[in-house]
Amino acid sequence: MSAESIANGKLALCVNPMSGRDVRRLAARATNMTHEAKRDIVARVAAGADAVGVTDIYIAREPFRIAEGARELMQLQANVHIIDIPLTNTAQDTAQAMQRFKAAGCHTVVSLGGDGTNRALVSADSDIDLVPISTGTNNVFPALMEPTLGGMVAGLNALGKTANMPEELRARAKVLHLQTPTQTDIGLIDVVLLRNDHVGNMLPFDADRLDSMLLTRAEPNSVGMSPIGGFIAPVYAEDDCGLWVEMGGQGQQVRAPLSPGHFRDVFVRRTQRTAFDETHTFCGPGVIALDGDREHSLQVGEQASVTLRRDGPRILDVEGIMRWAVGVGMMSTAANADS
Repeated sequence: MSAESIANGKLALCVNPMSGRDVRRLAARATNMTHEAKRDIVARVAAGADAVGVTDIYIAREPFRIAEGARELMQLQANVHIIDIPLTNTAQDTAQAMQRFKAAGCHTVVSLGGDGTNRALVSADSDIDLVPISTGTNNVFPALMEPTLGGMVAGLNALGKTANMPEELRARAKVLHLQTPTQTDIGLIDVVLLRNDHVGNMLPFDADRLDSMLLTRAEPNSVGMSPIGGFIAPVYAEDDCGLWVEMGGQGQQVRAPLSPGHFRDVFVRRTQRTAFDETHTFCGPGVIALDGDREHSLQVGEQASVTLRRDGPRILDVEGIMRWAVGVGMMSTAANADS
């Protein structure tokens, strides 16, 4: 979908009220992300979008009234729409919100959450332009940024003002496509096979249970599964490949931060760069985790396959787009027009 076709001035804010608050942060040394902090982030995103002329901002209602609280802080020209969805207090809420946003005509989305939040969002609809702001537990996919600037860039995009910018400033994300004996699923950063674990376990991964994984990004400047590969054979978001990693037994020893402040020694037997559409196989018994969430169980004799593709959402490069906008005179022109 081209930037011209989404130039309707509509922007969605997708907020996971529970991101950054689960037991993994308590078991490690991470800081809890409070509802008040998320409220302030929403208000700053909205202020940035409003400043560049967005006409409509859509936010889903959730039980902690983050959206309503943020609206009370806002003095905006834009119309703020709070959408009601039937709440299940699961990842399905994020998926439902995304479906309602698209039905309202929103093609540019700002997400507040971690890797899991964005995975739920992309599972519902990957044909979006996305500014993912980090507020979660596993935060390789979303970025740390000033929310005001994220809102400005998302607003410029929603207005169609980024139509002529270089394509690399709105590049598609890589996605891992999982096929189990009974289901399909996706991961944005990692799909991991663990031994002697169970579905739904919320504690940090035990290094001794890690068997193998496929990474879209193996980044040494991150936490989680990504730096295990990143300390040996880095792969970044812009690289047209992934990294397959086999662990356990004899191999290179890596002391990696599996979660914030939580280091463990991991033994890596083999790494291999993986091309798009190349498939790797997981063999049971074991549990498959996607972006930190243990979701699928494999029994003895069962197999699952995972394939890498670049068919995810278009990620807006906030810093790059701001530099481009200034370079083409967009920001000064807007200032003169308003004066």
